[in-house]
Amino acid sequence: MDRDSPSRRRRPERIGDLLPDAARRLGLDDELRLARAITTWDAIVAERVPPASGSCRLVRLEGDALVVEVDEPVTGSELRLRATDLLEAFRRAPGGGAARHLRLVSYVGRVGG
Repeated sequence: MDRDSPSRRRRPERIGDLLPDAARRLGLDDELRLARAITTWDAIVAERVPPASGSCRLVRLEGDALVVEVDEPVTGSELRLRATDLLEAFRRAPGGGAARHLRLVSYVGRVGG
């Protein structure tokens, strides 16, 4: 079989490599960036502040700030104390970004968001 033959199999591409371009074409690149940031934040919190895992969640990115919702004041206090370390870890992580500020908001049983 000829090496340049169209019937020759192409090397498979990883779905993770295809997503950014597909998201951009569909106008979903901001949503994909947020989803990656959420996954990264969750992993960092689970590793560095295990008691806060499940009690806080990244809800949006605002410029160079991460907006994190917390369930309890004690969770917010713990995140504030560790903000420098958490933000540095986030900036270095593959799914992170250029976050410089941590903005905490309280979850107060809001309905409809």
